[in-house]
Formats: sequence, structure tokens, C-alpha cells
Amino acid sequence: MGKRFYLTTAIDYTNGAPHLGHAYEKVITDVIARAHRGFGESVFFLTGLDEHGQKVQQAAAAEGRDPQAYCDTLALQWRELAVRLGLSHDDFIRTTEQRHRDVVAAVLSKLHDQGDIYRQAYEGWYSVREETFLTEKDRNPDGTWDPRWGQVIPLLEENWYFRMARHQDWLIAHIEANPSFVEPGIRRNEVLGFLRSERLEDLCISRPASRLSWGIPLPFAPEWVTYVWFDALTNYFTVPASLGDPVALAALGTHYRPSTTDGPHLWPADLHVVGKDIVKFHAVYWPIMLHALGAPLPRQILAHGWWQKDGHKLSKSTGNIVDPIAVIDEWGLDAFRYYVVRELAIGPDGNWTDDGFRARYNAELANGLGNLLNRALNMLNKYRGGIVPAASDELAADANRSVDETLRLLRAHDLQGALVAIWSLVNRANLYVEQTQPFKLAKDPAQAARLDAVLYNLIESCRILAVLLTPFLPTTAARIFAQLRLPESTTDLALAQWGGLTPGHQVGAPEPLFPRRDLAKP
Repeated sequence: MGKRFYLTTAIDYTNGAPHLGHAYEKVITDVIARAHRGFGESVFFLTGLDEHGQKVQQAAAAEGRDPQAYCDTLALQWRELAVRLGLSHDDFIRTTEQRHRDVVAAVLSKLHDQGDIYRQAYEGWYSVREETFLTEKDRNPDGTWDPRWGQVIPLLEENWYFRMARHQDWLIAHIEANPSFVEPGIRRNEVLGFLRSERLEDLCISRPASRLSWGIPLPFAPEWVTYVWFDALTNYFTVPASLGDPVALAALGTHYRPSTTDGPHLWPADLHVVGKDIVKFHAVYWPIMLHALGAPLPRQILAHGWWQKDGHKLSKSTGNIVDPIAVIDEWGLDAFRYYVVRELAIGPDGNWTDDGFRARYNAELANGLGNLLNRALNMLNKYRGGIVPAASDELAADANRSVDETLRLLRAHDLQGALVAIWSLVNRANLYVEQTQPFKLAKDPAQAARLDAVLYNLIESCRILAVLLTPFLPTTAARIFAQLRLPESTTDLALAQWGGLTPGHQVGAPEPLFPRRDLAKP
């Protein structure tokens, strides 16, 4: 088998419960994974958890618990979130797993043996919250520290450093030569601006075990544990290596002993989907780590924005939050998936409002898509006994335009744009009902052929919509297929071509996809 399309979410930090931002990142990555399967590609979708580091150690201590037991409990919540979001992931990585610890040790050993890691004393400032060292340039003009750093303490200790600085010019050249390496363009420009204006320093990749015990020990100096980001980023490489990917194994060489050497061809990753706040780690640290290791770089880092609610920052302390599970319980999974993808393009920040959610649900899902399917099936059952009439292509040009645009935008990972293109067909088909008035045609026997044509155009539009919606709203797509009495298992986007419904096919009875809800606030 050839190279699989390998994509990942960032791994989530287990020092708290999931929130809207986590759910959004997973949903958009799932849509992309399903779309690429729909293009006929073999896909491998990875998500998971980042379980080491000082914040996890502190959170566990605050509850009087062992860090591993603390992580095990939270991991259940995160795995459940993946299920509730309907993710089609192929693997779920936890950085406390032995397979990950082994690969991290192999990466560190190779880099150390190459002379890319050295020991040195450090004296300066340290952000406890962000688990990072700070310099004077990180201070505010008045000499204070920004609140985002949390507690900042003076620190004097010996640590191990990765020779990152010497790769700066190479990385600038790589990003310049590969414009799609970081998307969207605003994030690419930020990374290049940072690299051109500041000299990189070597990266401290350890913490003394006496201060931080919750981490992966350095294989060549077990009195230190691995810096959480060096550990976390390696997760993307862990899974291919542990499964026996030949490219990953070649990079690790004799430092890693795999259980198999004929695994799936995953590396390099085709896509890392991450939040805008961690672009530097993925677009600077990670490619330099891989370059030093001798491994190919990922093909693209796609950075999304942050959510607000009602124009204000999401905050658990103030109660300004959106609980994805609560929304799903009340409105259904596909309503949640639709809103977050339709409301927020990948790149800018977005704003969740409950009124906006209700409005999109009623106007676009219930009155738009749901009403179209309901009317098409009702009329076909009422006027033709549920039998698909002779084929007609009156809406074929409109449908084909929508299909072509949707597929183009899906390939570009413009998910919001793809939904807009899909809804252009929803709106066109609903307008077609008003223009042709099939309920009036049914009263005139002389208009039987015209009614047949109208009914075919409506029901075929619904079939095409089900195909196009499969990556976005898989449950809804399956329900449409079921009501059309078509196989539900297909994910082939090539089936979204006009004329797929065979005359004489028997459809089923309509069932509401999205029951209308009262727009009034509860």
C-alpha cells in the first residue's frame, strides 16, 4: 500500500476538562479526514493527550492524587469526547504510553549521539504556568511580567539543550520555498516575521527530576526529565514509528527497535491541525527537531483561531463557556458540527452566540435542508407512490456547480466555504419548489410529465446533498440515504454526480432530520 494521508490534531493537555476550542479542532480535523476518504485516499487520523509536565503534576498534587491515576481519570473524559463528537480517528495517543516513551528516548538518544544535545547551566527567569524560560525582553516596558506568564520565579540550574539556533536560516529558506507549509498566510507571515527579527536560542529540553518528576527521563541522564513540548511534539512521530513506518524507522536507525518493520507508510504527516497559540512550537521547534533527526518534514501546519462567546473570552471562572456535550445532548451532534464549521472559517477568531446557533439551526438545518428532504419525499410518495420517475436534468447544471465548488474547497481545506457551496444547492432546490409548484402540477393530469421531471430533480438533489454532507454531518447523511433507501456505507464523493438515482427506485417515508425549535429563549 502506498503513502496514506496522515493528519493529526494537537494533543490536549490533561490539566482540565474539554471545552469548545478542543471540540472545534477535532471536528474540523475529522471533516478533513472524512473528505480525503471521500476522495478515495487511504487516511490515518490521529488525536490524543499530552499527559506530562509541571501543570499536570501540580493539578494532580492539588487533588492529592498520583499523576498517572489523575491522567487516567481525565483520559476517560477525553476519549468520551472523541466518541460524542463522532470522530473517525484511527488512533488515540497518550504520552504516558510505553510506545511513546520508547520513541522519545530513541529521538533523544540519536540527537545526543550526534552532538545536537549538550549540558549547560541556566540562570534567569522561569514561568511556572507556561513551563518556559523567560528573558528580559519578555518583560513589559514597566518591568512587570504579563499576567499570561503566571508566577515568574528566578532560577539557577543545570539543564540539557538542543542545538536549535543553527538551523534558523535553513528553516526560513524552507518556509519561503514552501508557502503552503504554514496556513493560513497570516500565520506563515507571523512565523517568518519572528524568525527574521529574532535570533533563535538553543532549546532547553530538560527539567531536573528533583523539581519535576512527572516526565520521560532523558535516556543518557535520568536525573532529568524531558521538557514537555519536546515530549509532546514527538507524539506525531511515535505512532508511525511504533507501527513500523519505514520512513520513521529509517530516521531513528539503530536507536529504536520496532516490533514490526512493515507497517503502514504514514510519515511525513500531511497535515497538523493546531490552534494559533501553538504555531511557533509546530512551525519552528518541530521542523528543526525533525531536520536534525534526518526525517522529512510535515507537509502542512494548519492553524485555526480561537472562540469567544458573546464577544468575550471563554472563561470557566466567569461562567462564559460553551459545553460541547451539553449542546450535543440538547440539539444533536450534527447540529453542533454544522454550527462550528459554518460559523468559523479556519484561521480567524470566532464568536459563539446561542441566538446565532438557534438561528442557523432553524433557518439552515430545519427549514433549509430538513424541509427540502421532507417535501421531496412527501410529494414523491403522495404523487408517485414513492417510485422515482424518469430522469430529468433541469437542476443538473446548478448541482454540478455546487459539487465542483464543494470538492475544490474541500481539497483546499476551506470547510466553511464548502458548506456555503453545499447550501447553494439546498437553497436552489427549495426555490425550485416555489417556482415549479408541484402541488399544483399534481392537480392537472396533463402536467404528469412535468411533475415527473420536477420530482426527479428534487429527489436527485437530495441524494447529491447526502453525498456532499457525509464529511460534515455523517449521521444526517446516513439518515438521508436511509430515507432514500440507498446504501448508507458509501463515502465516495465521486457519487455526487447528477443522475445517480435510477428511475423505478422505491424511496422510503420522510422522517424529520432537524425538528424545528422555538426561537424564543428558554
